Amino acid sequence: MTVPGQGFEPATGDGPAAPDAGRAAELRTAYEGLLQIRRLVNGPAGEAVPAPWEVRQLPRAVALVLEASGITPSAADAEGRPTRKGYRVAAGPEPGRAEVTWAGPKGSGAAEEEQERLAACAAALERLGWVCLLYRGPRRRRFLEVEPPR
Repeated sequence: MTVPGQGFEPATGDGPAAPDAGRAAELRTAYEGLLQIRRLVNGPAGEAVPAPWEVRQLPRAVALVLEASGITPSAADAEGRPTRKGYRVAAGPEPGRAEVTWAGPKGSGAAEEEQERLAACAAALERLGWVCLLYRGPRRRRFLEVEPPR
């Protein structure tokens, strides 16, 4: 959704499902802008590595890549309960890292498919130069830790 003065806001999976009207065009424009910025500021590395602004806004950049890759974001109701299966992006426990989880409503099967779906998320991110590590966290749930290349 475009917020006046802020531009396109990629889906992180934390809020309500984004309205579909016009979103695909806005997403395409935002993603093409990300690639163009990379070509302009990264010199010979071009599109292969994240631009400095992406590193500064890591969860937002990661969410943009995942959404542009066609991976479904999770959605949540006003109380924060998941209403749809999908990725969820949040700031990592340390600066310069983001965390991607696979969330869904109770009984949706999200836990059973998280390894496969997080692998798809990692593949999309790694194609654009992000470093992804798969971990098992509390309650044995898997998550990706995403960081820029060193």
